[in-house]
Amino acid sequence: MKSKNVILIFDKKIMYKPLIFRLAKDFDIVFNVLEAKILPKLEGRIILELRGTEESIATSIDYLTSEGVVVEPLSDKIVRDDERCINCGACTSVCRVDALCIDRQTMEVRFDPDKCVACGLCKIACPVGAMSGKSIDLD
Repeated sequence: MKSKNVILIFDKKIMYKPLIFRLAKDFDIVFNVLEAKILPKLEGRIILELRGTEESIATSIDYLTSEGVVVEPLSDKIVRDDERCINCGACTSVCRVDALCIDRQTMEVRFDPDKCVACGLCKIACPVGAMSGKSIDLD
């Protein structure tokens, strides 16, 4: 099963259509809403993790695009400076996708960049500035 993180941008004309529901029903996509910002009667932006086969993900993105949704892949990345990290765990408390977790045997913070959606919360939480890079900004 493949995974792809995307930002969906809905304009006010299509914002209330049940398009995301159809991803699961018609395209066999498992999705996880990572962040959402809805401005009623203006625009909606949603960060989704899409899981499925490579073909089902591509087909579902084609469907959303055909319905007028702007689909942008997330390409921003967060990186960790392992030498600067003091393994305090502050970042793990704000990571909503478990890209950062504490290894209970070694008590070290583990970072899985493949799970990271670049929300930037870990950069804010890190007291020593070990997390850096571009983050997604929905504003």
